[in-house]
Amino acid sequence: MQAKGSRGAPSLGALPFLFIVAVLLGLLPCLQPNPMLVSEAPHYPAVISGSEPGDVTAAPLDVSQAIRPLTNHTSPGHAKSRKAFPVLGIDYTHVRIPFEISLWILLACLMKLGFHVIPSVSNIVPESCLLIVVGLLVGGLIKGVGESPPILKSDIFFLFLLPPIILDAGYFLPLRQFTENLGTILIFAVVGTLWNAFFLGGLMYAVCQISGTGLDHIGLLANLLFGSIISAVDPVAVLAVFEEIHINELLHILVFGESLLNDAVTVVLYHLFEEFANFEQVTVTDIILGFLSFFVVSLGGVFVGVIYGVIAAFTSRFTSHIRVIEPLFVFLYSYMAYLSAELFHLSGIMALIASGVVMRPYVEANISHKSHTTIKYFLKMWSSVSETLIFIFLGVSTVAGRHYWNWTFIISTLIFCLIARVLGVLGLTWFINRFRIVKLTPKDQFIIAYGGLRGAIAFSLGYLLDYEHFGMRDMFLTAIITVIFFTVFVQGMTIRPLVDLLAVKKKQETKRSINEEIHTQFLDHLLTGIEDICGHYGHHHWKDKLNRFNKKYVKKCLIAGERSKEPQLIAFYHKMEMKQAIELVESGGLGKIPSAISTVSMQNINPKALPVKRILPALSKDKEEEIRKILRNNLQKTRQRLRSYNRHTLVADPYEEAWNQMLLRRQKALQLEHKMNNYLTVPAHKLDSPTMSRARIGSDPQAYEPKSDSGNLPIITIDPASPQTPESVEDLKGMSRLPPSPEEDEEGLVMRVKESSSPGTDDVFTPGAGDSPSNQRMMRCLSDPGPQPEPEEGEPFIPKGQ
Repeated sequence: MQAKGSRGAPSLGALPFLFIVAVLLGLLPCLQPNPMLVSEAPHYPAVISGSEPGDVTAAPLDVSQAIRPLTNHTSPGHAKSRKAFPVLGIDYTHVRIPFEISLWILLACLMKLGFHVIPSVSNIVPESCLLIVVGLLVGGLIKGVGESPPILKSDIFFLFLLPPIILDAGYFLPLRQFTENLGTILIFAVVGTLWNAFFLGGLMYAVCQISGTGLDHIGLLANLLFGSIISAVDPVAVLAVFEEIHINELLHILVFGESLLNDAVTVVLYHLFEEFANFEQVTVTDIILGFLSFFVVSLGGVFVGVIYGVIAAFTSRFTSHIRVIEPLFVFLYSYMAYLSAELFHLSGIMALIASGVVMRPYVEANISHKSHTTIKYFLKMWSSVSETLIFIFLGVSTVAGRHYWNWTFIISTLIFCLIARVLGVLGLTWFINRFRIVKLTPKDQFIIAYGGLRGAIAFSLGYLLDYEHFGMRDMFLTAIITVIFFTVFVQGMTIRPLVDLLAVKKKQETKRSINEEIHTQFLDHLLTGIEDICGHYGHHHWKDKLNRFNKKYVKKCLIAGERSKEPQLIAFYHKMEMKQAIELVESGGLGKIPSAISTVSMQNINPKALPVKRILPALSKDKEEEIRKILRNNLQKTRQRLRSYNRHTLVADPYEEAWNQMLLRRQKALQLEHKMNNYLTVPAHKLDSPTMSRARIGSDPQAYEPKSDSGNLPIITIDPASPQTPESVEDLKGMSRLPPSPEEDEEGLVMRVKESSSPGTDDVFTPGAGDSPSNQRMMRCLSDPGPQPEPEEGEPFIPKGQ
């Protein structure tokens, strides 16, 4: 009865408990019966027996009768030996895996610390070289004591060690330099990698066909597979070397961008040749599908990264009350993007880069400054430890792995790798320089070719080869390790002296000021306007379109609060002030705070104070209208003076406000003309610009036609090309003021264009004998007509009077 009474509808609070009970019941069949807990049930004729599958019970076993409480009494046959020290024990197998992982990470950190403590070593030997040497010593020591050294497995490398390095590079990628040189990077990454793979594979196949080398069993597809493995530039090795020599931004982004984007080409070629090696015959359809798979792998990886980046940015909108978990979302969504891409054999590196680039501007606008600092330093720490472990395990795996040395194959591989890299860079740079504004100099080409380092990605791909289908795997691994050691040790150690010897431009460590940021944005808008006027839609035009779409739609969805409506200049100023305040605190300069420090800096210096909500200034309608009027009258005069046009049409905009203003000014000039008397100048008023004056006179030439009965009236010279306006002309007859006559009062002044003194002269003022120097200068300025039109160009701008 009690059981029946408990069968009611469960409340919501009991749902977690019921779920746990259901999970435990589901796990019961997986549990093995414990003889210490189960005893016989004498009251039932049938007992559960796990030995025979045919035994079934006639009635359910009563748990209360089947399970008896434990006692300290044991049978004599099952007596357990007593320990000498029951409170102390050693169980290394229980903590073996995490203990050894912690020891390896500790060793990596100590090696990194010792490398930077001794400056004499760090100035000569790159960090990656020293870490490989440490790995060789540790591997030799482990092998010397009779143990087998651990080998860097491909799954551990690709799933745990590589993602932190790529995420750190993608999240803090210098987006402006990357997008401006994206075309050059893609050509080096795609075309250059394809050239290296096929050139190296074809030449190695030719070497294998030479009799006496013992390489006759290696076919063309196996050599092409080896060429695809060894041809790609490694991002880990490039980062480790180029960050130490502080090369300029252009060369760094070209080489590092190539190492990031060639992952798609490497993955496609690797899987393609690995599959083709198992085929009896490769058809044209297989080649076309392999070509299409490149676009699927690369664009698919980018698409997966963009999706996870948008989800991460949208999730960060709602973390204002739980700031602690904000960095976790960045790491988890990025790692999920990488795993999702690897799940479908897409480019995981492309997915990580795309997710980091997409989420960063929106996530940083939503999260707190402490979360931003946490993300920055945790990514740097994580990527640094992963990089250190990769190079150490590369040295250990060299000692632990099996090798097969063939002088012909290995030396040929090393020589052909260098030749293919040099020829590829020279040929592609010659083609790229035809389209680049900033050309790549021979020094730049040398650094790009010399900086093509190989690393652990090539080793891991070679380790993935199957012995059953590729019996030459050990020889491939030996050749790959030789190329890695040569590029890291020889090229990595000599690139710093070569950079100093060639006087290659170094990276500027100073940060951009707010003045530089403003002028950079101004130049971007200026170039966008020039492209619109010329009708050439370049990358500035599309960048402006993308920024407008981002500001109008995307920011409103992915950025919380009023930050989505905040002007970019104010946001950048706030960021600069925050950086300055943090630098002031870290430098210990709190006692030297200037008196005119801004409120933003004070808020960041005193984090315990209550945060003051930043309120955007609200302007009244009258104030906004006044500001718009000032901008329209002062900053847009060019647009008011000239017609709107492009290369397709020259029809004036009927709604252009400038034409209305020209009509009003013409009416005003007519009214002033009727009020003229014997004065030689028009009463002072607001002067028009020279362009507007010429346009107004040209719009109605009849208003300035000379009259037939104006023989005794003073003549005023009007020159359309002169910067003077018709309201500021002077009398040319001796600059004297004549007494008014009845005819002048009735008809006013008559305006005439000055006649040329002779056909061979250019209307240049000739001073009289009695003119003073000041009058000569004034009359020369007023009478200078400027350039005369050619006879075949038509009638003058204003018809000459008789």
